[in-house]
Amino acid sequence: MALRNKNASPQLIVRSRSRRSRTGQLVLGPIIVPCALGRSGKVIRKREGDGATPIGMFGLRSAFYRPDRMRRPETGLPLRRLTPSDGWCDAAGHARYNRFVRHPFAASAEHLWRSDGLYDVIIVIGHNDSPRTCNGGSAIFLHIARDGLLPTEGCIAISARDMPKILRRLRPSTKIRI
Repeated sequence: MALRNKNASPQLIVRSRSRRSRTGQLVLGPIIVPCALGRSGKVIRKREGDGATPIGMFGLRSAFYRPDRMRRPETGLPLRRLTPSDGWCDAAGHARYNRFVRHPFAASAEHLWRSDGLYDVIIVIGHNDSPRTCNGGSAIFLHIARDGLLPTEGCIAISARDMPKILRRLRPSTKIRI
């Protein structure tokens, strides 16, 4: 009988019925929660703006949270407080493509400080970040879902109620398999 390492980092697994599915399940050990996927389903070759969630095995880089809306969440990931000037560059030809930036920013960049609550917690998924490929997709996050698990622009989203259960178990060594 094999012994399981109690300190081993669990793996996040995203399951869906097919590549076209826009919803699925996020599995973390015994925890199974519904999740939203990209409006175009899942793809192996992600492209900027295609609305698809990338297929593959990725690291989890860090997490962000809105300190004006919640207390500091419990997680083993590097954690940072969001500020109103925080952003993420999605300009494919820019040197800061698929990187954290500060607004005002001269190129196209998503605002991470959102009024809709979707980014109250963000977990950065290590897609197209080492090395970065121009137009290979940016800002792939695990974040809070819209009501009704509506599709994302390529991210994975879960309910605000389920997010703390997931965050608590994550470590820098945790991988996500989509």
